[in-house]
Amino acid sequence: MQAGALIIGDELLSGKRQDKHMQALIRILAARGMKLAWAEYLGDDPVRIEAALRRASAGGDLVFSFGGIGATPDDHTRACAARALGAPLELHPEAKALIEGRFGADAYPHRILMGHFPQGAAIIPNPVNQIAGFSCGSVHFLPGFPSMAWPMAEWVLDTHCRHLFNDQPDVEQSCIAIKAREGDLIGLMQDFTVRYPALRLSCLPNFGSEEIPEMHIEFGFAGQPALVEIAIDEWVKALQALGYEVRAKNPQAES
Repeated sequence: MQAGALIIGDELLSGKRQDKHMQALIRILAARGMKLAWAEYLGDDPVRIEAALRRASAGGDLVFSFGGIGATPDDHTRACAARALGAPLELHPEAKALIEGRFGADAYPHRILMGHFPQGAAIIPNPVNQIAGFSCGSVHFLPGFPSMAWPMAEWVLDTHCRHLFNDQPDVEQSCIAIKAREGDLIGLMQDFTVRYPALRLSCLPNFGSEEIPEMHIEFGFAGQPALVEIAIDEWVKALQALGYEVRAKNPQAES
């Protein structure tokens, strides 16, 4: 099971607001030895939101959906989730009690709409204002406000996803080949990809920087620590055998 994110809101695509959810989710997952496999940005378009939620529900990934679960007319996520799942929206009894407990009579007629979830949904506690999010299978629906969404995502992981935690997370080690060109090393990269199918090889060309003014390429191997150590050692030796100056970079945990 991989982890993904749906980040919803016209304000993000128009540039009125800068997204902070993806970087926060990367950090939250990394703290548990996990990583973000994919992310998708969506405007407040019900057709696109519904289609994305259909894919997310059918894909089997652990998915966090941020935004669009309020009570204003531009909040479409709850209704789109219901259509994507083929389930009616209904007032969740726990969500109803929380909203009424916070707002009393002022919960009606509008605020109570935030407690309408697809039938069968489970609530996600909101530690800030008690207005719950909800989960439908492995898709978890959170508000767009970071102060609420991030602790709610942590609660989902710590309550329901401990079996996905990894106490030996992947690492990445990199090296820099001075005056290297991609085209000259494609064959070598292909050989190492076949030799180490469990690792991910990255290649980042650079035409020169303040730190390294010459043209160079940063190569990286990502995966389990022991295998990465072997692969990067062999890669450096292979580059040196071809006459390249190679500079090592320190290993780092993936985030």
